[in-house]
Amino acid sequence: MAQVFHRSINWLARFSIIAVIAVVGLLFGILLNINRIDYVSEVGVAIDQPVPFSHKHHVEAIGIDCRYCHTSVEESAFAGIPPTETCMTCHSLVWTEAPPLEPIRASWRDETNIEWNRVHDLPDFVYFRHNIHIAKGIGCTSCHGAINEMPLVKIENALNMEWCLDCHRNPEQYIRPRESVFDVHWTPPADQEAQGLRLVEEYDVRVSQLTDCSVCHL
Repeated sequence: MAQVFHRSINWLARFSIIAVIAVVGLLFGILLNINRIDYVSEVGVAIDQPVPFSHKHHVEAIGIDCRYCHTSVEESAFAGIPPTETCMTCHSLVWTEAPPLEPIRASWRDETNIEWNRVHDLPDFVYFRHNIHIAKGIGCTSCHGAINEMPLVKIENALNMEWCLDCHRNPEQYIRPRESVFDVHWTPPADQEAQGLRLVEEYDVRVSQLTDCSVCHL
């Protein structure tokens, strides 16, 4: 029987199949790694706020403790957003006419809330509690970066699962004494691993359970 198609068609068919597989594999790889791209995770991006609040000024220059504004960070899942009353404790006396603070004054005058924009918006399927991390010796700067050096708060870390698991698998590399949790100038000591292992035991950090799915996904 005469051959209908030229033999070169076989090579074309094989090439087409290989090309389709390669493209599908490439797309799958992109989907798996897309959240690691800083452009997508917005790492390094400063989030616009209704008031240009400067942690560099309030924390670094003035020395205000994190807990003065974030009052619930040691007791609940959320660090808490300070009410206008907290701002007006100082700004009823200083910078009383500063234009950038008009939203604060308007909020106080009209008894309305300021609509702050969330910096880190974790997915609904992620269970995270600030108070647990604080109690186990994880400092603010471990996740939020050098917040005391930020004129405007920016996203320092992607907070994706791979990033979180690095700490959950090796907590001794990041854990610090509880009295240093809110110290924005704390740096790991030369014997961090040895000290970290001691604190892991002292604070009852159950490392064998930290990578269980149910720890972060209820």
